[in-house]
Amino acid sequence: MIIGVIGAGECNQEEYNNAYQVGRLIAEAGDMLITGGLGGVMEAASRGAKEAGGTTIGILPGLKKEDANPFIDIPIVTAASHMRNIIIVNSADVLIAVYGGYGTLSELAIALKLKKKVIAFKSWDIDGAVKADTPAEAVKSAKSS
Repeated sequence: MIIGVIGAGECNQEEYNNAYQVGRLIAEAGDMLITGGLGGVMEAASRGAKEAGGTTIGILPGLKKEDANPFIDIPIVTAASHMRNIIIVNSADVLIAVYGGYGTLSELAIALKLKKKVIAFKSWDIDGAVKADTPAEAVKSAKSS
């Protein structure tokens, strides 16, 4: 299974730690992780997955593979800016939103429109998204897809 983690490119330490745990738990469950490949929540989840032996995919908005955070195994360059959100959503089997801003909200909306399962961990409270209160609960809910 490919599990997408979506969230902001900048985050505080608590958000980083939680995203790291989500990524770690995804890898420990034997799943691949896909993110937007940059910093913040994306980096934290990628780091957690990578340090747990998982495979990480980064869908990058720009023109260079080198823009990926250091925990991305497979950088995919799109030159598509925010339109890459559609690629992330379409490539993931299920998505976990970890905190996040308007970019995360756009990914949530696209995922729900495409009838993908979305778990919101301390993220947007919107109809159709399943709420999770802990990283473990978020990943468990994703696995029950």
